[in-house]
Amino acid sequence: MSAHCQHDHDNHGAPASADPRYRRILWVALIVNAAMFAVELGAGLQSGSASLLADAIDFLGDAANYALSLWVLGMALTWRARAALVKGVSMLAFGVFVVGRVVWGAWHGVAPEPLTMGTIGLLALAANLGVAVLLYAYREGDANMRGVWLCTRNDALGNIAVMGAALGVFGTGSAWPDLAVAAIMAWLAIAGGTSVIRQARQELASESQPLPHVR
Repeated sequence: MSAHCQHDHDNHGAPASADPRYRRILWVALIVNAAMFAVELGAGLQSGSASLLADAIDFLGDAANYALSLWVLGMALTWRARAALVKGVSMLAFGVFVVGRVVWGAWHGVAPEPLTMGTIGLLALAANLGVAVLLYAYREGDANMRGVWLCTRNDALGNIAVMGAALGVFGTGSAWPDLAVAAIMAWLAIAGGTSVIRQARQELASESQPLPHVR
């Protein structure tokens, strides 16, 4: 998931940027994740599924990761830290939004529509598996390449969790399976966003410090 997909742009950007095919794959991954964010956001609001909304946030975080991987290669650390700060704030804000949605769902106790959950969860799984296949050849590359592939692979597990929540809602007629999965994914988004913000602020602080005077 995006909460566990932070990449080392400082030391490992050059090998990835040197391969035009890898850049094209990152563009494909960016487009797929951005499209799935829109699809899951709409489906989550329509079906009342908090776990779909949480998975949509995960797709948004991944799209931001791919965009940053493409955008900040070769840039100064200050700009990379500023971009990461924006991403971290976005992840944190959407995570808090899902927490609010979980609380609202727990209060009202309305079960989401399981067929939509399962269908969209299956579509999301297919999207992540497709991207993972494209990235498979780079799984043993530098830390950045391996991190991107592991991120996509782990996202497939999140999609399976959403499908499991759909089965739980279908079998029990209760909203709790959906809310439980959503709560876990929201916590990961908040934890990841907080971590990104903390690291970005540290990098900005280190860049603002004056260089030691050399006699």
